Amino acid sequence: MKPISFSTIVTILFLFLSGSSFSQETKSPECMFKSSLHYTVRGMSYWYDKENGGLEKITGVSYESLACQNCHVASCDMCHKTEIDGKAVYSSEVAKNQNMCLKCHARETAIMKINQKENTEDVHFAAGMKCMDCHTAREMHGDGVKYTSMKQEGVMDVTCEECHDNIGKTTSHTIHGNKLDCKSCHVSQVVSCTNCHFETMVKEGKRVAVPVSGWEFLMNYNGKVTSANMQTFVVPGDKTFMIFAPQYSHSVTKDGKKCEECHANTSAKKVEEGTIDLTWLKDGKVDNVKGVIPVVDGVKYNSVFENFENGSWTPISNPEYPVIQYVGFGTPLTKEQLSKLLILQNSSDNK
Repeated sequence: MKPISFSTIVTILFLFLSGSSFSQETKSPECMFKSSLHYTVRGMSYWYDKENGGLEKITGVSYESLACQNCHVASCDMCHKTEIDGKAVYSSEVAKNQNMCLKCHARETAIMKINQKENTEDVHFAAGMKCMDCHTAREMHGDGVKYTSMKQEGVMDVTCEECHDNIGKTTSHTIHGNKLDCKSCHVSQVVSCTNCHFETMVKEGKRVAVPVSGWEFLMNYNGKVTSANMQTFVVPGDKTFMIFAPQYSHSVTKDGKKCEECHANTSAKKVEEGTIDLTWLKDGKVDNVKGVIPVVDGVKYNSVFENFENGSWTPISNPEYPVIQYVGFGTPLTKEQLSKLLILQNSSDNK
């Protein structure tokens, strides 16, 4: 019997490895980007879900029926595609352009405009920094894990401590210890949407809302007190909905807040009394409380609600009190935490 030649062995191996049974077992893994939040937008479906106490509870409309699900990055082309010498190419430099980020992240665009108008520009942007100076490629592209929300632990790489590793032992830092997140003191304000009109979203596929700014809410998140936001919705039948969630605002200040901005302020006292007006009508327009507002369960947070019709807003005379949702892995402050907020420490060292 003649020995099998090397070329014959190679041919047999090729035929074996190209067989159908093998190809079925070695399917290419799914593109990692398709598991990223930029692609899945699972954060939005997470807070909307009725099982999580979301807006679906009062709308009865499934998330799949909403235009919200179309707000995602369908492919690499969205950020990386450009044209050079008449040919389509991928470019990391194009994707790093801040305008590319702001094209979708409208809230950040609004924050930047308001900060510039009020001369409270974020210290990072004022120094010429761009989005990708802090945010990583892993945050953009994902890591193969389908996370529920950007607030979930392990999703975001960027932290204040990543760059600020030499935090001074000031009086404020010493008093608060490790109980406060940097953002709770070093964010000047958050920008909120109120009266997000659900009917317009469903019928016309567009979002209309009344923006407000100049405030910052406080909630618990990952074992610390952090900055948070509030958002309200109007649903047909004069039903209303209110969300409180942790939020990082790109309105960072070098100096932290003064003690009296958080402790024993008017809002904290009203929250302790059980009722606080967050928004109201002034000269026909929505106005809002300013400054730091603690979020505590069981407190009545009053807000003006309006319908949007024919391009204008009309106040709802007797809206139902809103269903309240705490989302984004945030929880309200405890009564004990509120009691500490009602005590004003005598210190001006807030730097």
